[in-house]
Amino acid sequence: MSENILFLAHVDESGSKLPNVAYEALATASRLPVQFGGSLTIGLLGANVEAASHTIMTAGAHIIAVSGPDFAQPRYATDAAAVEALCRAVPCSIVVAPGTPRFSRIMAGVALRLNGRIDTHLTELGVEDGKLTAKRWFYKQRLEAVIQRGSRPWFLLMDSGCAEPWAAQNSVGEPQVSMIDVPITPEMTRTRFTGIRSPRSDAQTIRPDAKLLFVAGAGWTKKQSDGKTHVDEAQAMILDFLHHSGASLGGSKSLVDQSGENQAVLPFMTHLNQVGQTGSTPRHPKGLSTCCHGEEPHVVGWRFINERRAINLDPNCGWARGKADVLYVADAFQVIARLNALLFEMSGGPALATTVASFSGCSRMQ
Repeated sequence: MSENILFLAHVDESGSKLPNVAYEALATASRLPVQFGGSLTIGLLGANVEAASHTIMTAGAHIIAVSGPDFAQPRYATDAAAVEALCRAVPCSIVVAPGTPRFSRIMAGVALRLNGRIDTHLTELGVEDGKLTAKRWFYKQRLEAVIQRGSRPWFLLMDSGCAEPWAAQNSVGEPQVSMIDVPITPEMTRTRFTGIRSPRSDAQTIRPDAKLLFVAGAGWTKKQSDGKTHVDEAQAMILDFLHHSGASLGGSKSLVDQSGENQAVLPFMTHLNQVGQTGSTPRHPKGLSTCCHGEEPHVVGWRFINERRAINLDPNCGWARGKADVLYVADAFQVIARLNALLFEMSGGPALATTVASFSGCSRMQ
């Protein structure tokens, strides 16, 4: 049974390319026509899609687009109308899209308008016995479901970090883009974009696209070898590391719960940073745990981290029992201080990949 695939994406904030997760979803969608014998069409949305279309023109698919100033910023009414028009413009039975906030807000409504079905937070698409299957996790990534549907159109939203991004080839010439006209009524533009308010770059600690996940445990706030706590020093040290490395910050449950127990806390750490069974399950290439013992509920959140390392003074902690690829038996205060010094020295270049991966400073402290 052949399936005609429509891949949908919107341009990013710069307008020059697609979001990173879109290229990952495109890699998945581009394989489906080969398996089904159908066709692939790419639909784009944005104020100007010309630059973004150049990045995917070698995918070998027909490109259609809805473009104009009314589609520059996310807005439910105009975005839903645009995506509906793209879906009606080509005969498609499967619609694949990245699970961005912009698409996650509208895609269920579009599926309803087209009498379709939708599944979100998908991690993998494949073919079993000639039928399309979609996989996703439930119950804090402890149960994996394999989904098949007979209803069409079937809308599939892909999560990030689950596939290698589609790699563009060198191309010559201009992409051929068919523009789709979408009438905009005054009622559809009652919601107006007035601006973006965002935290300072050094205040943003959760970075899904970071190469490294840095996790702090409760040990940072406990008494150190001198019998005193050093929360202020720990705070400055961790923030310096995040600033210089570009890492994303995670925390163990024991650390984020301390604020409700009248204990010394790291003021920038909230339950949003929590990694584990009752927290998040991030998908960073590398992870570094510090002052955390590697308890099972916390380690559950690390299952999709490709390379796991930990720093702990206890050589018999949970990380040493097969839960970390490398355990550094050392004082995290000393290790991170040394890493910060190295990162500062190398601030003019890509310090994270060389310094964190090798831990040259750490090896001298063990």
